[in-house]
Amino acid sequence: MDIKQLKYFYTIAEEGQITNAAKRLHIAQPPLSYQLKNLENELGVKLVERGSHHIKLTDAGLMLYKRAKQILTLTEATVDELKDFKKGTYGTLSIGTVSSSGASLLTGRLNTFHDKYPFVNFDIHEGNTYELLEILDKGIIEIAIVRTPFNTSGLNAIYLPKEPMVAAMINELNWNDSKVINITELNNKPIIFYKRFEKLILKACDDCNFEPTVFCKNDDARTSLLWANSGLGIAVVPKSSLRLIGSSNLIFKEINNEMLSTQIAAIWSKTGYLSSAGKNFLQLFKDNGKNEK
Repeated sequence: MDIKQLKYFYTIAEEGQITNAAKRLHIAQPPLSYQLKNLENELGVKLVERGSHHIKLTDAGLMLYKRAKQILTLTEATVDELKDFKKGTYGTLSIGTVSSSGASLLTGRLNTFHDKYPFVNFDIHEGNTYELLEILDKGIIEIAIVRTPFNTSGLNAIYLPKEPMVAAMINELNWNDSKVINITELNNKPIIFYKRFEKLILKACDDCNFEPTVFCKNDDARTSLLWANSGLGIAVVPKSSLRLIGSSNLIFKEINNEMLSTQIAAIWSKTGYLSSAGKNFLQLFKDNGKNEK
C-alpha cells in the first residue's frame, strides 16, 4: 500500500462513486476500479460495498478512510514544509482555533498577515482545546489559538491581555441597569456555560458561598450565546465571544471577579516543526497583542 493507493481510495470514499472519483483524479474509471480491487486484495479485507449508483464503506473501509485522511494530511504538510524551506514565506500555514478565539483571530490579524505575506495560504482546523492539542502534537497543525486554562507542558505560548467573563442575557432576564456585577448576583439564576470554564465558574461561586443553578453545559461558547439569545438562561462567556453570533438581542454585564478572566494564547510545540510563515505569524500575533494592551 502506497500514498497513491491511499489517495485513490480516499477520493473514492469522499465521492461515493468511482465514476466521480475518476473524474476528480483525472484518470479513467477502469484503472481506478482495478487499483481499488488490488488494494482490497493486498489488505485482505473488503473496503467497499458496491451498489448500482453509489459505494458504501465497510467497517474496514471506514477505518482505512480515517487513517488515510490523517496520513494524506501529514504527507501534504511534509511537502509544504519542504517547499517552505526552499522558498521561504510561500506555502500553507496550518492553524487550529477554538470557536471562542475565532473573533479575536479575525480582528485584523489575518488581514494584516495576508497584506504582508500574500503568498501564504491558510488551512484552518476548528475544534476544542483538547482536540487542538492532540493534532498539534501530531504535527497536523503548527500553531493553535486557544484560551486559558490549558496544560502548557511541552508548549511555547504567546498570550494576549486578559479579558473578563461576562453574563449575557436578553432584556427579559435583566434585573438592573448595572454594566458590572458581582458574581453573587447570579445566584438562583439559570446559568449557561461552555464546559471548558466549568471549574473556573464553580470555584468562583464556591468562594462566594453559593452553588450556581446550572441550566446548561455545552461544548461551544457560541452555543451558550445562542441559548441565551433564545431566553433560556444567562450565558457566562469571555467578553470577546459576544462577536461570535453577530447581531442578537443580548445585553451583557462584566463580572467583577479576578478568577473569571481568560486569555487567548497562540501555542506551538517546543519540539515540533515551525515554518518561516509560522514564525512570522507568531511575531505578528505578539506585536498585535502589545497593541491591545
